[in-house]
Amino acid sequence: MKNTPKSAATAQDRSFADPIDDLPLPYIELDANGIVVRANRATLALHPVERGPLVGKLAWDFMAADEKDPSFASFCSALESDEEPPAVRRSLYDRSGHFRIYELHRSLVRDNNGKPVGMRMLCVDVTKTSKAYEETHRRLVQLRSVLDSIGEAVIVADAMGFILAMNPAAEALLHGVAAELEGSPIDRILPILGGVAGEESNRSFTQSLECAWKGTTTAFDHARRAFRVDVSASPIVDKENGSTTGVVFVLREQ
Repeated sequence: MKNTPKSAATAQDRSFADPIDDLPLPYIELDANGIVVRANRATLALHPVERGPLVGKLAWDFMAADEKDPSFASFCSALESDEEPPAVRRSLYDRSGHFRIYELHRSLVRDNNGKPVGMRMLCVDVTKTSKAYEETHRRLVQLRSVLDSIGEAVIVADAMGFILAMNPAAEALLHGVAAELEGSPIDRILPILGGVAGEESNRSFTQSLECAWKGTTTAFDHARRAFRVDVSASPIVDKENGSTTGVVFVLREQ
């Protein structure tokens, strides 16, 4: 019997290589009980050595304590519903020595009869993105609190002239609810026509994007009732690129 040349054997081994093992992202398969039955190299490279073998253990052994029960319930529900599950985010303990946030893209493993018998998951580390989102959300909540605490009516419009936000004082002045007014064109409320500094002059929204100004004009509330207001308009300038992203209007009824 002839020996197979080493080069030929290597090529043959490659032909039978598992393509899942070469994926750059962690890949895991679970059986119907939630036990890990398959993990590729990328997964094993992240698995903490001190935790012992990954395959053969419950997937929830590596999750944050407060996520174990909801995650297991979600897993069971997906198998019972027979519907492909959506992506979810979970905090997993990896070789970094910390819990990191992974987005799990899931699909069901089915037997020859189409019955769900497990789940496969492709994992994407979204820790940085998630933390950046949380920080942005925190700042937005803080800014919203500041806006709501201002005693004078404040309306924020985007660069196209559509209302982005207003505070409770503006709602009271306009006799409307922010949810109903946001998204409307600013000229529906504030035509920006009238005297400025004692002169009969017009102020367009485009001019408001270019420079700050103060003046007096006629405004309309939610019921289209007209009233006179003192207006202070200031463009919103992005500090990073210098572009103008909108205008802040402060209104005070005469």
